Amino acid sequence: MLKRIAAATVLLVLFGMTVYTVLQNQNDSSNPSLNEDQNISSSEGTGMTPPNAPEGLKVGEAMPDVELKTLDGETVQLSDFKGEKLFLNFWATWCPPCRVEMPEMQEFHEKYGDDVKIIAINATGTEKGVEKVKQFVEENGYTFTVLLDPKLKANTQFRATALPTTYFIGSDGLIQAPRKVGPMTKSFMEKKMDELK
Repeated sequence: MLKRIAAATVLLVLFGMTVYTVLQNQNDSSNPSLNEDQNISSSEGTGMTPPNAPEGLKVGEAMPDVELKTLDGETVQLSDFKGEKLFLNFWATWCPPCRVEMPEMQEFHEKYGDDVKIIAINATGTEKGVEKVKQFVEENGYTFTVLLDPKLKANTQFRATALPTTYFIGSDGLIQAPRKVGPMTKSFMEKKMDELK
């Protein structure tokens, strides 16, 4: 019984830190520039990741290979995308900063989708259901690749403890720039695209 209470307390604290981070990101995103030039990682102490959050994967590390599902129920591996330049974005429908950046991601996708592939990994384990995610994507007309992470395997392996978090992967399958925690603008994505090989 005590173990269950302790586990519930830990989960409640983690949930509270996530809500605080989301609200902090929402306040930070009210600035129209959205901090375009700011690469935020937990080691930079900007306050946009929860306290004591694990650091993200480092530049030069290989992209973890995780099995996920598409919105149509097809199973894919992240390694299926090796050979392509990727923006690997972790998000949820309930996340206000995610909602801020997604139209910008769509604009980028429409213009540069042949050069850089956006893969938006939904933290499905935090959602009210897959149908809600599908409805959100369809209603907003997002056409970039959306993958579902119902057991939060990808979120865990990429240490995406705050949403949105984006990793920049080169065609060699390696992380080529520090992760971005917080919403991106189209101009920020254009700069990042130029850094990928």
